[in-house]
Amino acid sequence: MLTAINPKLPMRDKAKTREYYVNKLGFQELGSADFDGYLMVQKDHIQIHFFEFKELDPKENYGQVYIRTDDIHKLYQSLLDNNISIHPAGNLQVKPWGQKEFSLLDPDHNLLTFGQSL
Repeated sequence: MLTAINPKLPMRDKAKTREYYVNKLGFQELGSADFDGYLMVQKDHIQIHFFEFKELDPKENYGQVYIRTDDIHKLYQSLLDNNISIHPAGNLQVKPWGQKEFSLLDPDHNLLTFGQSL
């Protein structure tokens, strides 16, 4: 019955969010219409939606997404090769719950955590 989940995260500036996700993380913009104050991006089978929240204080943003991958080493290395900042406390590591994970923050401090089962 349930087939997918598409998280909706806050963004202050649509152009900066698009730039980060499309040009740095390799997502593609989704849809043929440019909706005012709304952005949808996709990579592989993952979609993330964003809504405009101009008053967002990034230091108080608790938006988070956990994204599973089947090749965490390749993904991590590709981000490092492209000079994408990894969260200071989120370097690639094995977690006690049986996942290998790393994290990064987008321009609005939404936390993206990538994980792969061991």
